[in-house]
Amino acid sequence: MSDRQKTLKREYIFEGKGLHSGQNVRMRISPAPVNHGIRFRREDLGNSSCIEAVVDYVTYTQRGTTLENGEVRISTLEHLMSAFYGLGVDNALVTVDNFEVPILDGSSLPYVRAISADGLVEQDAFRKYFTVRETIHYKDDKSGSEITIFPAEDFSVDLTIDFNSHVLGVQKAHFDKNTDYAEEIAPCRTFVFFHELEFLFKNNLIKGGDLENAVVIVEHPVPDVDLARMAALFNVEKVDRLPEGYLDNVRLHFPNECARHKLLDLLGDFSLVGRRIKGHVVADKSGHKINTAVARIMREEILKHENN
Repeated sequence: MSDRQKTLKREYIFEGKGLHSGQNVRMRISPAPVNHGIRFRREDLGNSSCIEAVVDYVTYTQRGTTLENGEVRISTLEHLMSAFYGLGVDNALVTVDNFEVPILDGSSLPYVRAISADGLVEQDAFRKYFTVRETIHYKDDKSGSEITIFPAEDFSVDLTIDFNSHVLGVQKAHFDKNTDYAEEIAPCRTFVFFHELEFLFKNNLIKGGDLENAVVIVEHPVPDVDLARMAALFNVEKVDRLPEGYLDNVRLHFPNECARHKLLDLLGDFSLVGRRIKGHVVADKSGHKINTAVARIMREEILKHENN
């Protein structure tokens, strides 16, 4: 198997709403030369308004990952970055006319379907790696989130989620070089608990959310008046709670779809290291905050060695 850098065969255009802003955005992803990495360009701010997709520029991690450098801001990029990682795209230019990447169906699948149909172009340069030499461990005592990365010859992830939810239970997901990202990870959509929805709306978030791009977990039976209010928020006629504890807007692709989506997010956030990783990741209750904190540790190791 070749270990050379890869880029896209052609340009692709995606249009949709930003999950939190609700604003329409047009996004174009284009091939890029070797060692370019992934970069975003805000064409609404001028063609020179670019930002490299690395953790150095992460400023915000609530319900998504945001990069900022000066006036250039890019939000909710983790699903696209995860698709790049899962498919093996090393170099690409992403041009947007707004600050938030479109949420589309809440997964990475739209990107994967488009790019996979054409395949990738192998480039005349080898990939660069960050190889974990000593165990990396990080714990957020406040949230209980924990990530450990052990030295290993290849990249792999074992992830566990536990929200003290009787609907979700404790879910696990696994990723390694034999995992079919397109089939097993990419279709897994973002999720939210029913009791969080009104809070998120009131706090100016998920303006672009709809009942086609999220799995909604409903822990307990909900009064009809609350279901009606939620239907009105999403501008649909009616919603209901399924016996297994999910809103009836979507059907699960996998019994552990929520854990798989957290793995999808982790791949997107870890891609902000700027290199592929060789190490075995064990993640417990992970999220964007801890993902990017650990990515920053790895990134700092890279920069330290480059400067020596």
